[in-house]
Amino acid sequence: MSVDQTTTIMELAFSLLICASLFTPSLQYPGTRSPNITDLTFKNIDFAMNLYVKIASSHDNNIFFSPLSVSTAFAALSMGARNATRSEILSGLNLDTLEQGAQLELIPGLFQHLQGNISQAGTLKLEQGTALFVDLHFQIENLFSDQIKFYFNADVQNVEFKNAAISKEIINKHVEEKTGGKVKELVTTLDPLTRMMLINTIFFQGAWKYPFNPNSTEIGRFHVDKYNIVQVPMMFCVDKFLVASDDELKAKVLRLPYVGGASMLIVLPDLHVDYTTIDDEINAERFLMWIKNMKQKKLEVSLPKFTMEQSYALHNILPAMGIQDVFKDTANFKGMSQEPGLKISQVLHKAVIEVNEKGTTAAAATSVGITPYSMPESFFINRPFFLFIYHEATNSLLFMGRVIDPTKK
Repeated sequence: MSVDQTTTIMELAFSLLICASLFTPSLQYPGTRSPNITDLTFKNIDFAMNLYVKIASSHDNNIFFSPLSVSTAFAALSMGARNATRSEILSGLNLDTLEQGAQLELIPGLFQHLQGNISQAGTLKLEQGTALFVDLHFQIENLFSDQIKFYFNADVQNVEFKNAAISKEIINKHVEEKTGGKVKELVTTLDPLTRMMLINTIFFQGAWKYPFNPNSTEIGRFHVDKYNIVQVPMMFCVDKFLVASDDELKAKVLRLPYVGGASMLIVLPDLHVDYTTIDDEINAERFLMWIKNMKQKKLEVSLPKFTMEQSYALHNILPAMGIQDVFKDTANFKGMSQEPGLKISQVLHKAVIEVNEKGTTAAAATSVGITPYSMPESFFINRPFFLFIYHEATNSLLFMGRVIDPTKK
């Protein structure tokens, strides 16, 4: 992790992994009503869409990231920020309107409540963790340490950053353990001037509720654009699925459920519709409308089998979303430490997704009852599409992205 020697004080890194596999709330808070996790998830979705647009504006490649990981880490960081620095973080996360007076613990409490709701489903393998690595010679405020432990279940560890090799080994080992061994060597270089590093990890492993039969997977054509076609393994499944149409966007939406209360939502632009025309039109209200308006249909589904790994230097993206002060010498982290000059130097975000046929034996029985005499409609995902993985009970958006070329990892 290369950092300017003269300006480095703190580094923030994220590592996350996915191995795979409405309503519109009122955001006006009249009277004494306090915001709840429904309000939080709505705001988190809009933040996700804003971040997606910023990432997408710089290239036409595949995209995959966890907005929940980013927002959780920065919400934890906001507990140590003060004044304009804190205001910028909350505004950039789209959470500033959830605040009420001087209740600094309100938003962390909402994240704590949300995490509890997501993790209570025992059959859903979704693990999220926050770790704060602090230099042995750096004095952190006990209150801040206690708060992030309480609200974010954070693990606070001391390392000696001037011994960069050992510190890097400790941090990478933590990331590898938290992501099931899938994310290795997140930190490749470490500046000895680093004082603190915040790591947020998220690991998801889902088994399809309606699994794809590996014997039905065949090499098929995927139309990257008008001029480029790639050959990719296409998985096949026939079952009853929830679908919706967005006539305004000229796209169709398919819900592929996992065992345990999560689903992948696939948004497929209609034939000859450029996916870039949809980029700026996706928001929380539309996302929740898709979920609300879904109807069950018997479908032939064909989905590419793919693996994708994406990394982002978010310190180059977040300033355009209003989160600027945290990277400047004027950053105010007095709630974290009284030491002057504390700031963030880097924000690294890495995500991995693997989509394959795997399901459970019990789930395979759900396809019983499909007869060959009733021809199902087809939902062939053979051109660029968007994907969203969300927790059904809370509508919390866990991961999102787009697949332009499933052969590109």
